[in-house]
Amino acid sequence: MKKLFLASIIFTSALISGCTAPPPVNFSVPDVGVSTKKIDAEVKAITVTLARPDEKKGDLPAGIEGITTLWKEALQEALDRMAIFKDDSKNKVSIQVKILAFEVPAFGFEMTSKSIARYEVIDRATGSIIYTQDIAAEGVVPATHAYLGVTRVRESINRAAQNNIKTFLQAVESVDIEKPMFPAEKK
Repeated sequence: MKKLFLASIIFTSALISGCTAPPPVNFSVPDVGVSTKKIDAEVKAITVTLARPDEKKGDLPAGIEGITTLWKEALQEALDRMAIFKDDSKNKVSIQVKILAFEVPAFGFEMTSKSIARYEVIDRATGSIIYTQDIAAEGVVPATHAYLGVTRVRESINRAAQNNIKTFLQAVESVDIEKPMFPAEKK
């Protein structure tokens, strides 16, 4: 009798956990602290787009268009929490992100998603590219993370985007607005 009761509890638990919804797609970067460095520029605009076919550096699966909004919101939130840019600066910049690849696993036990994005910080007054870099990041979720594969896939997608944004945040601390990587041509 006890074995039957125990088996029914295990079966019910597995059934309930199998019916739970997978986590939402959430690119919000955890543990972003306030930067000790300040960049003398105000961010006027952030844009996130998908690469054109001739720019891609990997897969961009169908239906991925919606991640641009999530990516932009997560980047804006992280920059706000980091407080690295000065809102009252006379210098104005735009941050442009182009997602070049976002590879999502179709199946497996350990799920690994890969993201590549090009980040550019552009001086709005001169058009100089202050900073540009293609950043690649992975989101790895072990088989022990969750029973359902769809849950592990979603979490790997979240981590790939979060790790990509986090790498940019670390890199942007080295930006010197006075020394653009690609100064605009003077006419």
